[in-house]
Amino acid sequence: MCLLKCLNGIDLLIQFFLIVIFSLNSIYMDVGHSYLEGNADAVEFCPHDSFHNVLAASTYTLQEGDQPSRAGCIYLFDVDTDACRLNLTHRLETAGIFDIKWNSGFVQNMGHPLLAQADADGYVRIHSLQSSDLDESDVCGNCLKVVCGKHISSSMCLCIDWNPSSTSMTVGLSDGSVSIISMQESQLSILQDWKAHEFEVWATSFDVHQPQLIYTGSDDCKFSCWDWRDDPSNSVFQNAKVHKMGICSIAKSPNDPNIVLTGCYDEHLRIWDVRSISYPISETSISLGGGVWRVKHHPFIPGLILTACMHNGFAIVKIKDGQAEVIETYKKHDSLAYGADWQRGVSYAAGRRKSKAIATCSFYDRLLRVWIPEGDIFH
Repeated sequence: MCLLKCLNGIDLLIQFFLIVIFSLNSIYMDVGHSYLEGNADAVEFCPHDSFHNVLAASTYTLQEGDQPSRAGCIYLFDVDTDACRLNLTHRLETAGIFDIKWNSGFVQNMGHPLLAQADADGYVRIHSLQSSDLDESDVCGNCLKVVCGKHISSSMCLCIDWNPSSTSMTVGLSDGSVSIISMQESQLSILQDWKAHEFEVWATSFDVHQPQLIYTGSDDCKFSCWDWRDDPSNSVFQNAKVHKMGICSIAKSPNDPNIVLTGCYDEHLRIWDVRSISYPISETSISLGGGVWRVKHHPFIPGLILTACMHNGFAIVKIKDGQAEVIETYKKHDSLAYGADWQRGVSYAAGRRKSKAIATCSFYDRLLRVWIPEGDIFH
C-alpha cells in the first residue's frame, strides 16, 4: 500500500515537471506580440543583409459612416529573438493597405531596402528604409521615408510583387485587371495593364526564374500565366477547372523552376508543375482546414512552406516528391489568419542550425505575433 502511494506520488511529480517543461518551451517559442491599431493583414521581414531584424506589418480598417473611408498603417518593429523582444520603431499612417512587399534586389541610386504598398485608394507607394540614431532603449530607430507613389486605378490595389531585379512590380486590382509598374530613378510609371480576370485579383506573382512571366489568381477561380513582353500580355496558360473557389495566393518555388504553389478559399494548397498545368502534381494536394490566404517558401530550405489558413491558424508544410504534409501548426491567434513570413538569416545553437523567427498576424483581433517553431524543421 505504501509502495502504491509512493508510485502515485512519483507519477504526479513527473506530470508536474512535464507541465513545467511544456510551459517553458511555450514561453521560449513566443518571442513577443503586439496589438495594432487597425485590422492586421500583412507582415514582411526585410530580406536585406543587416536588416533581417526589421519587421513590417500593415493594417486595413473600414471606417463606416456617411462618408466611409479605408484607413491603414505601416508599423516597423525591431525583432530580437535572443532577448525575446519586439520593439516598435516607427508607425506611418496611410490609406487602407491590402499588401506590402520588400524588394529583394539592389536598386541603382537608392542604397536602401524598399517597401511597396498596394492600397485601397488605388495607389502603389514606395517607402525607403532609413536608419536613425539609437533611442533610450538602445534600439535602432528604423523608419520609413516615402520615395514615390502613383495612382494606378480607381479600383483598389489588392496585391503586389517585385520582379527579381526590383525594377518592376505586378499589381492585382479589384476590377479584375493586372498592371505592370516600372520604377526608374524614383519614379513610377505604368508599362501596361489588361483585364486578366472577371473578378478581384487577390494574387499576382513574378516567375523568379523567368521574370517575363506573371502568375495571377482571382475570385473567378482561374489560375493564369501571362507573358508581359507582349502588349497586351499573352496568356501562356489558364486553368479554370481545379480550384473550387477563389485563389488567394501564388508562390513560385525559388529552388525548382517548374513548381508553383497556389492557395485557395477552398482550403487546399496545390502543387503545380508548369510543364503540365492541366492538373496539380497531386490532384488532392492537401487540405489545411481554412482558406489558404498566404503561402511563403522558406528562404533556404527547399520544400518548407509557411501558410496562413484564415479560420484555422497557421501551418508549416513540408513538400517532398510532390506530396505535402503538415509538420507544425500555430493557433495562438483568435481571428482570421492573414499575414505570415519567415525571418531571413541563419543562426546556430550547439553547432546546429537553429530556427529563425516567424511573424504572423490576424485580422479582427489586430494581433501580431513573432514566434520560433517548436519542431526541428531543418531535419
